[in-house]
Amino acid sequence: MRNTAKITTAVLAVGALTLGLSACGKEENKTGAGADPAKPLVIAASSVPHAEILGFVKDELAAKADLKLDIREFADYVTPNTATQSGEVGANFFQHKPYLDDFNKKNKTTIVPVATVHLEPLGLYSQKADKLADLKDGATIALPNDTTNEARALKLLERHGLIKLKPGTGNEATPKDIAENPKKLSFKELEAAAVPRALSDVDAAVINGNYAVQSKLSPKNDSLVLESAENNPYGNFLAVKEGSEKDPRVEKLAKLLTSPEVKKFIEDKYDGSVIPAF
Repeated sequence: MRNTAKITTAVLAVGALTLGLSACGKEENKTGAGADPAKPLVIAASSVPHAEILGFVKDELAAKADLKLDIREFADYVTPNTATQSGEVGANFFQHKPYLDDFNKKNKTTIVPVATVHLEPLGLYSQKADKLADLKDGATIALPNDTTNEARALKLLERHGLIKLKPGTGNEATPKDIAENPKKLSFKELEAAAVPRALSDVDAAVINGNYAVQSKLSPKNDSLVLESAENNPYGNFLAVKEGSEKDPRVEKLAKLLTSPEVKKFIEDKYDGSVIPAF
């Protein structure tokens, strides 16, 4: 059997973090032309691997670049963007372009990518099957329910022959867009952070790379199938509110995040579960 260790994904108190950010005051976190380059850049990040990569930069590279970082960890995919838009944080590091495009469109936000850092391959995991062929007819598969990651998950299943989507299906696909489902699979749609915790309750689950690593799953070794890195549009990047791209602190961080030192750190620490994208 594959890795069946108890999943212990940490659930962070997002509300408390947000209150803490507000207490700092937007002026302190100001970015862009009016920012004080001597103040720390406050950056919102998912815990794994984003905050770990930022932690390496902070501990090993930032001082030499005269950069101060204040890293705030979040457990969801919404608050980092809303906090960046409002100015409660100066930047974030957790998302890919299809997700950001969808978020900006739906929320009328103006967040832009600055530097692409890594790819977290999406994978299908199971505690009840050792290989894809072992999935039984009528199996239940858990999916992340945010727009772009759900479509991404369905495309992964299509690529490996489990389903076929309707012609022309794009980045907003849901199970309603399935044209052929020969194994009569059913789908359980959950918030991305909750999918790993549901793994023991379903036959299989499509889990985002960061949540897989955080849950002690190895995308490289434990997945039934895994996304290919080749021509993959889902690289994760440093992002800021439009107008803050030229903040000296943001420019320094972007350079450090795409440095040879960070590339080596990612390759050594994650062993193929997280892949440098620069």
